[in-house]
Amino acid sequence: MTLRSLISILSLSFASFSAFSFQLPASMLSMNSELATSPAKAALVHQETGPLRSRILDQYQKWKGTHYQWGGTTHHGVDCSALMQHLFSDAAHLDLPRTTGEQIHRGVQVAQYRLKAGDLVFFQTGPNRRHVGVYIGDSQFIHASSSQGVTVSTLSDNYWQEHFITARRVAGSSV
Repeated sequence: MTLRSLISILSLSFASFSAFSFQLPASMLSMNSELATSPAKAALVHQETGPLRSRILDQYQKWKGTHYQWGGTTHHGVDCSALMQHLFSDAAHLDLPRTTGEQIHRGVQVAQYRLKAGDLVFFQTGPNRRHVGVYIGDSQFIHASSSQGVTVSTLSDNYWQEHFITARRVAGSSV
């Protein structure tokens, strides 16, 4: 067997392996598939200005200014993970777990430079404290701030960059 033949076989094997090892992006899924009509699929297929972003912003208007309350789940006081539960339930018909510690394991990890509206962003804000928000584009995210209540902050601010730990794409995955 020649070296050229061996390289061709290895290349084909790797290409086949790669195709089956990774989940295809939503844009490559057939619009005729069963998933195409699900709320999860509808939430995933969007541009930064697409429908998921619009629905999240609509929900934000209902929560804007609500004060932060650890363990809170209502408009009288809400914490960051409960806010994400409400936003995703109302904007994308997706059920997220109650705590940040559980939410951080949902969906698929996404690099910060590949963030899209609707991705969850996670921060380590203390030795045993995590914080979560939802990315809305233009380096901004919605969250329940302990000092400002439900607000929009800039991901590129030094504080958030220093505390950023991961981002997860939950829309379109098994949530």
